[in-house]
Order: sequence, then structure tokens, then C-alpha cells
Amino acid sequence: MAARIIAGNWKMNGLAAALPEVAWIADAARDMTCVETVIAPPVTLLPRVAGHAGITPAAQDCHAADAGAHTGDLSAPMLAEAGARAVILGHSERRANHAESDVQVAGKVRAAWGAGLRTILCIGETEAQYRGGRTVEVLARQLAASLPEGATPANTIVAYEPVWAIGTGITPREDEIERVHRALRDRLASRFAQGGEISLLYGGSVSAENAASIFALQNVDGALVGGASLTAGKFVPIMNALAEKGAYA
Repeated sequence: MAARIIAGNWKMNGLAAALPEVAWIADAARDMTCVETVIAPPVTLLPRVAGHAGITPAAQDCHAADAGAHTGDLSAPMLAEAGARAVILGHSERRANHAESDVQVAGKVRAAWGAGLRTILCIGETEAQYRGGRTVEVLARQLAASLPEGATPANTIVAYEPVWAIGTGITPREDEIERVHRALRDRLASRFAQGGEISLLYGGSVSAENAASIFALQNVDGALVGGASLTAGKFVPIMNALAEKGAYA
């Protein structure tokens, strides 16, 4: 069975004043033995988030090289030394705003694995691709090109995030989410020896109101949450919804 994982991506949000939210999330996480809670804060807060038991600290990106003349970038070994145990890679905002290709994402994945970091690999289709019925085709291409050989449940998590659903309050229909996750599970299982056990997360306007119904779907092992992960009041109910699924799975 794939592990149940709830991950919060803070993106470019959060100063030291937000750290009490992490403490409250960590308090809740310690009681959820069947769920792993991941928080990806801005790198300025990473060492302090890493100090909370019950939370897996994650970075939001890394460079493909371990060192070099890359002003402003951070390598995977640097992030690991700062306390990260995982890293989000291939997020649609990186692909769009920084023109990251699948090949570049794959290079970052290899670098993360080399530094002992687990990768949360993001894939997702645009609204035009969704409306054109190309969702599975686009995701299959991204998964094939962005995820190198050697993926296991220990080093890889895959997050499906429809680009058009991120931060919009709109989500695909439940049958669409289930169909996509089934297709991703089949592709992972056919390609990797333990692919059937790699956790599949859904991301895109996940909230306390819709979390339970999303988590009830087959092959949805958790969620990658954006804005709702910034406060314990919004994030903990989503955590609780996944913990309840884990308890009865």
C-alpha cells in the first residue's frame, strides 16, 4: 500500500511570524501515526521548520548541480544540510515562470536523490489541454520525461496538479481525478518494480470542504496543498480527513 502523505507548499509566503502555525500543525501531526505531514516553507524558514518533530521538512526547488557558478540557486546537498528531507520539483509555477523543461526537472530529480532527498514530482495539464481531452496524454509525457529510472516509494512521490485548478477554487470532477490517478498508477506500476506503491497526491484547490471526498477516491494517497497549508486552522482539517481514510483503509 502507498503511504498516506499530506504536503503543504508555502510557496513565496511566510516570515518568522508564521512559525507558530508550524508548531500547531506539528502538534496535530504527532497524533496522526498513519499519515506523514510534509511542510515546504521558504528556504529562510527551513532550518526552523526542521526542528519540529512530526513534520517532514521540504524545500521547494533545487539546482541540478551540487555546486558551481549559479548565483541565487541552491543545491540539493545545501538543502539537505539545512534540514530538508524532501524537495518539490517540476511544479507548474517553476515550469511556467522559469521555463523549466522535463529534461531539466529530471536532472534536478537525480540531484535530489543523490543528496538523499525524496522528490515530490509535480505534473499537470493546462486548461486548454484539459478542455482538449489531452490530460492523460500530457501527464504521461511529463511523467516519462521528468522521472528518471530508479524511482521507488522511498525516493519519489508524484503529485498531480491540474494547472487550471491551482488557487482557483475549481477542481476536476471526482471521476476525472480518479481516472487520472488510475492511469498514473498503471504507468508507474508498469515502469518501476515498486511503482504500484509510489504515493500519488492530488493538488489544486484542496480544502477542508472537499478533502474527504477527494481522499475517498481510489489511488489518491494524499494531497499537495497550497494556500490552505499556510494556517493550521485550514490545514489540520485536511490532515484529519486523510488520517480518517488511513484509519479505515
